[in-house]
Amino acid sequence: MRTLSYLEQFANLDLERASRTNVPEVVFAENKSPYQTVEITKKLLEKRKRAMLSRVPTETLSALEATFNTDAVVWQRYAEGHTLVLHQSDSHVPLSGGIIGILSAGTGDIPMAEEAHALCHETGCTVHYTYDVGVAGLHRLFEPLQTMLTAPVDVIIVVAGMDGALPSVVAGLVDVPIIGLPTSVGYGLGGGGIGALTSMLQSCSPGLAVVNIDNGIGAGAMASRIAICAAAARAEAPAKND
Repeated sequence: MRTLSYLEQFANLDLERASRTNVPEVVFAENKSPYQTVEITKKLLEKRKRAMLSRVPTETLSALEATFNTDAVVWQRYAEGHTLVLHQSDSHVPLSGGIIGILSAGTGDIPMAEEAHALCHETGCTVHYTYDVGVAGLHRLFEPLQTMLTAPVDVIIVVAGMDGALPSVVAGLVDVPIIGLPTSVGYGLGGGGIGALTSMLQSCSPGLAVVNIDNGIGAGAMASRIAICAAAARAEAPAKND
């Protein structure tokens, strides 16, 4: 029987995920030790030249900085290091042609919005984003939403905690798919994201799908797949017309 390497004793990396699904392997760092996360990141950089990490604790961030603070590794930080993309300096993600909008209801929702943003960027999609445009001041929504529709985006991720009302509002105004991303921002009855999740699930606005609480990666992955399919259809359209 082959002796497992130290890395194989705690991680079985799916190095072909990106080529198979267009969604990269994402390292969920929150419940891993700093050393485990560092070793996984080393392997991803060696084999795929890129590593995306979500929910990075402070001590893990320090360990990563101590290990990969070199000119050979480029850092992209989202939400102040809550989500990271590390890649070799010669690695670039080709544009897929997909165009995605991201809106957040409040400033507290930004970490999850940025998690989705990072995933969308890693799939080669162009991202238009605006934060803190929730229903407590609905006038803030209209200009950025019009900009997104003019782009035009293929899909919009709407991130909201508290009452989770913003995705329903947006879904009632636009003709593109909406992905509701409920966050754990909130308090009291329905706190921890439960109120936001149930509000989105109970929405009467058509064209709204919902991912789990704080699941920025899931929202980004779904949006990317929609946008990439839309981009492929656009690319095929001229050929069909000819």
